[in-house]
Amino acid sequence: MSVFDSSHGYFRVVKHDGIFWLTDPDGRRFLSKGINTVRFDQDRMRNSDRVPYAEACQRKYGSRNAWGAAAAARLARWGFNTLGAWSEETLARAGPSPLALTPVLDLGMSFTRKHDARLKAERQQNFPDVFDPEFDVHVRRRANELCSQWRDERSVIGWFIDNELTWGPDWRGPAELLDLFLGLTRSAAGARTAIGWLRERHADIGRFNECWHTPAESWDALAALTPIEVPYRRAPPYQRSAADEAIANRADLRRAGFFTDCDAFAGVVAERYFRLARAAIKAVDPNHLVLGCRFACVPPRAVIDAAGRHCDVISMNCYDLDAGATIDAYAPAGRPCLIGEFSFRGADSGLPNTNGAGPLLATQTERAARFRSYVTAALRRPTVVGYHWFEHADQPAAGRFDGENSNFGTVTIDDEVYEELTQTMASLNSEAEALHAGAAPALG
Repeated sequence: MSVFDSSHGYFRVVKHDGIFWLTDPDGRRFLSKGINTVRFDQDRMRNSDRVPYAEACQRKYGSRNAWGAAAAARLARWGFNTLGAWSEETLARAGPSPLALTPVLDLGMSFTRKHDARLKAERQQNFPDVFDPEFDVHVRRRANELCSQWRDERSVIGWFIDNELTWGPDWRGPAELLDLFLGLTRSAAGARTAIGWLRERHADIGRFNECWHTPAESWDALAALTPIEVPYRRAPPYQRSAADEAIANRADLRRAGFFTDCDAFAGVVAERYFRLARAAIKAVDPNHLVLGCRFACVPPRAVIDAAGRHCDVISMNCYDLDAGATIDAYAPAGRPCLIGEFSFRGADSGLPNTNGAGPLLATQTERAARFRSYVTAALRRPTVVGYHWFEHADQPAAGRFDGENSNFGTVTIDDEVYEELTQTMASLNSEAEALHAGAAPALG
């Protein structure tokens, strides 16, 4: 019997001839081909109650249900089989063929919002304090609220734990994760854990200060020091050169020691985050896959390793022209990889395109060509089991809630189809399984 013939009743991960695949509930091989944010009420216009896409679709279709049936049928024609993040779950059965679901639980970041609401005077957290005993309570409660009702639903592939957490320097700021935890109030469990971890890691305060350059004369003095100024900064991963990093660390061994501390602590945080998140999900839903946390940037290797230990799939968002190097960076986890977001914008769309991730191309023809080249290259990696385009409809010219105003859509904000792009999507989607079957086998 073929590996693809064994039905488990739910989506599963398999590795066949060195290549990762998903299998659907009936045991057939499956690549998750999805689109994000397929929803009637996509993108409330900034500083307004208006939802231009919903207004246009109400005029065009007459009702939300009629729009849903048309949208689901259109996705099927384009060869998509999955509703990506933030899509309407009701669309899974609205069209001629069922669509799989991949909801985002927001387990970790929902705790930071809850925490900030309770302690308004404290510094806003940019990463959940996973060492707070209430974190475990929170993720278990939220997983129960969001997952338990779906535990027997065959259309669910699995759960994204969060979206684009801050694992280190990125477009949101230069802080390392260790820096963020040391910046919490001294009563916070995360700050106490970070200081205790540094104390165990360094032989004495003198040697610690050689690396960190703090004025603290004892560990107690360090614990009382606010803020603890970090001695070095480095560029985000997508602007960082491994060769330049090696040169800088050889020239300054204290710098090397500092960033070794940062990367190791990120692994400690990741181990607790992924372990508790998986346990919370599986306690109420043992049937579906844990799809990772949609990494925005390649994190330290220790974080990747922790994700590999606790997630069934590593998910990442990648807006590069080619995702190959990013996909390869996650291969050591030994898990399949799902691209949670990618996209290309066209300058000929009539939208401002002044706020939004990824390359801005000249024309819709280039958008279509880049979709083909990006997905083709990704499918030739043996770990890739899916790719989700961001997103279904264009954003408002006046900007959505965060100001993004770009041509990410498969349709305009008036629900007019970008024919060249979607025809290319349909063509490539039909070839995807054959392309992936020809990938070079993964090692191990």
